Amino acid sequence: MPRAVVLVLDSFGIGSAPDADKFGDQGSDTLGHIAAACARGEADTAGRSGPLMLPNMAALGLFHAHRDATGSVAEGVNLPEQLTGAYAHAKEISSGKDTPSGHWEIAGVPVRFDWGYFLDKTDSFPLELLDTIIREAELTGVIGNCHASGTEIIARLGEEHIATGKPIVYTSADSVFQIAAHEEHFGLERLYALCETVRELLEPYNIGRVIARPFIGDDRESFARTGNRRDYSVEPPSPTVLQKLADAGGEVVSIGKIADIYAHCGITHKVKASGHDALMDATLAEVARTANDARDRSTMIMTNFVDFDSVYGHRRDVPGYAAALEHFDARLPKLLAALNDDDLLLLTADHGCDPSWEGTEHTREYVPVMVRGAGFAPGPLGERGTFADIGQTLAAFFAVEAMEDGESFLPNAA
Repeated sequence: MPRAVVLVLDSFGIGSAPDADKFGDQGSDTLGHIAAACARGEADTAGRSGPLMLPNMAALGLFHAHRDATGSVAEGVNLPEQLTGAYAHAKEISSGKDTPSGHWEIAGVPVRFDWGYFLDKTDSFPLELLDTIIREAELTGVIGNCHASGTEIIARLGEEHIATGKPIVYTSADSVFQIAAHEEHFGLERLYALCETVRELLEPYNIGRVIARPFIGDDRESFARTGNRRDYSVEPPSPTVLQKLADAGGEVVSIGKIADIYAHCGITHKVKASGHDALMDATLAEVARTANDARDRSTMIMTNFVDFDSVYGHRRDVPGYAAALEHFDARLPKLLAALNDDDLLLLTADHGCDPSWEGTEHTREYVPVMVRGAGFAPGPLGERGTFADIGQTLAAFFAVEAMEDGESFLPNAA
């Protein structure tokens, strides 16, 4: 039975999308600007130096896709003469540049409606909403109530949070309500319960996600977020390819935050992992497990590598992003060796987060589509008019009901 492995390199954009100007992102280029910084020696650290080296993704067509998206080859890069994968650059048609919109569109369901947002940089949340949260969650109050970077606001308000017991609430340019609290002083389960309460109260506001942001540490110098983050998303507006596969009796394995992003819809087996090495280890383990099974049902394994976004993109850490890409690339051969020729491997991203860009938010960019196996011949697949082409391709691969959006690029697909 068919098996697909889908890896989402969270925030790994490859150049400004055609509508980037509407988002203030014209000229953004996550991959291109990282490569340029590396080529100029601006990303040299004790752990890495020199031009950006991604030989395995390059062989899958990464830099060819970037060239096609931007019109030029990334600085310091020599395009490989021979490719082992098929490649494309895909643009987003969803209304936002957030994580749920990107992932849902990847799964064949673009977001055509407008999310609700909290646009005010300070006093971001309506007072009546905060008063209701405080009352229903039996809190003494909240602190924060602004747009902020997660690590910055924890460093700034973490000690006050511990002293007062008031959770830190904040938002961003995304449709999101984030709550940070100390795992020991406030309690992890209490934080989760608070997020569930807020999720219900936000229904009239059409907010995409509530995110629990637990942290540990004793003071601003030692505070650190943990791997116990949890996202509380609304359900996709129509069945994704994940749901269609699960409904047809297939196995859908989520690794990392994938299950949360899809509000657990269409997930048959959830694997928790945090950090890129743990996420890759879990992916390899699931590949091995499903290979050893009788393979009597179709299987999709989907992993989100979130640290590209949360640890490096949002924090505008160019050297860190470069090093993380190189480390991820170095681990790919083991995954490639574990797959069968008829398996489908697909690497993509959900949006951009250019670490050289102003501010700390996502950037509206093309994303790469790199494919290997399942009859794909190495070479170009062209510009994809929507991320939903990926979902449509997966629907064709698994022979489930076609998606309403997207065009399949599966070889010999009807």
